[in-house]
Amino acid sequence: MLKWYEVKEQAAGHKRLMLLWYIYKIAGRKPVQFIVFFVTFFAFLGAPKIRKCSQKFQKIVSGNGSLIQAFKHFLNYAYTLIDVMEMYTDKFGIKNIYFTDENDKQTLFNDLLAKKGVCFLCSHLGNTNAMRTFFKSGTEIDWIKVNMFLEVNQCKVFKNFLSEIASDNPINVYPVENIDLTTSIDIKNKLNNGEIIFMAGDRVSAHNSDAVFSAEFLGHKANFPVGAFRFALMMDVPIYFIVCTRERDGRYAIRLKKFEFNGSRKEKIDELHKQYLKFLEDLTKKYPLQFYHFYDFFN
Repeated sequence: MLKWYEVKEQAAGHKRLMLLWYIYKIAGRKPVQFIVFFVTFFAFLGAPKIRKCSQKFQKIVSGNGSLIQAFKHFLNYAYTLIDVMEMYTDKFGIKNIYFTDENDKQTLFNDLLAKKGVCFLCSHLGNTNAMRTFFKSGTEIDWIKVNMFLEVNQCKVFKNFLSEIASDNPINVYPVENIDLTTSIDIKNKLNNGEIIFMAGDRVSAHNSDAVFSAEFLGHKANFPVGAFRFALMMDVPIYFIVCTRERDGRYAIRLKKFEFNGSRKEKIDELHKQYLKFLEDLTKKYPLQFYHFYDFFN
């Protein structure tokens, strides 16, 4: 089985990415999309293992495991990276991002303005980077500091490229490879000061692949990391599930669900798993081409 941390960056290179960035600055998005289409096509042809994983996943989630569907999956991801580039350079306006439910938005704003600290359990569905634009949009909550756990050794070329072109760096990144007791204390202090943390709950650790729980997802068994969920509960702050999906008009829709449950710690962790997976599964069915896992996701 192909693991996510065994997947290599496709058609990536610093010089090529910088060339695309210069083309973007001169000519705009459309020429870059045109180039990316062909780059993605040749990357697709040269990645048979990843291609088969995409086909297998698309067959399960949408019933369509064709090569064309898999290519659409690849291409969606490639175009999302252009969005990320725009978000990191403040070229992606706040008008292109909206909440699907005003009540959920107000609940979140109330928690943020009360400086309770918030833990977001995100995923690799859609593009959570859209929240970078939202938290820099000049709204009443743009003062909030953002922290994120990331696997820094994955997609290093693209991440270094983003760091080079970014207008600034409002996000404090914690490498998941180096999480220890000091990290927990540091994050807890920041949350107590009203800061927020993003953690992905849909990808097992590359460094502790046994720290997982198995659950049914889309009718098949899959493994999920126990650490993200335990950490979120341990912080004792409001927990939100979040997904940002790209819509047909090019805008991003922010979907939220606040975790609310009273019970013992064991009951809470079980319920947290259950609610998160239900939230993620429902949206994955709706947006199968935006679930960006290109490996053997299922057991």
